[in-house]
Amino acid sequence: MVEQKQKPLGVILAGGLATRMGGGDKGRLQIGGRSLLSHVVDRLEPQVSGLALNANGDPDRFEDLGLPVIADSIDGFAGPLAGVLAGLDWAADQGANSIVTAAADTPFFPQDLAERLVAASGGQAHPLVLATTPRSQDETLKSGGGKKVNRHPTFGLWPVALRDDLRDALNDGLRKVVLWTDRHDGREAMFPTIPFDPFFNVNTPEDLERARELVG
Repeated sequence: MVEQKQKPLGVILAGGLATRMGGGDKGRLQIGGRSLLSHVVDRLEPQVSGLALNANGDPDRFEDLGLPVIADSIDGFAGPLAGVLAGLDWAADQGANSIVTAAADTPFFPQDLAERLVAASGGQAHPLVLATTPRSQDETLKSGGGKKVNRHPTFGLWPVALRDDLRDALNDGLRKVVLWTDRHDGREAMFPTIPFDPFFNVNTPEDLERARELVG
């Protein structure tokens, strides 16, 4: 486990529109008798020194979680980078140097997520690391034989020191996570996909049924 003094803060990204699930708070969907959000909180909380939830709208609807709720500061739906920025601004107020993010719809992500991300950032002036998994041969062929990993842009280690750069990029219209991380020499931390992809997320009703099978 990451030592306490090395632990970053944690931010759960729950600001998505959930259009493929009919809208609403996707993290409130139930698997194994508990919400997706509850599973995510239980996985991330032991890995970080403090935890917040990035969500837009009325924060009181998450009162039962007992977490600070931080909204996007960028107008309109600007995607996960806006949630990262909200988390970095919150972390700056706490005097922290970095955050680890996790998506609210991904209940099986690794229990050593933060540890591996921090380890991969060794020597970086500004720790910036995305979680990755190996692509299957079929995925690589479909991509034209290019990059042989899948990057998971909602699971990363992010430096507070670059928050103003990120704010400027978002205000300039940047929305694609990897364009910004590549710009700042972001690294990757590889995670295994056996017995299944730990970054499997719930986007559709079919995914929800699959998650219920996995948790069972």
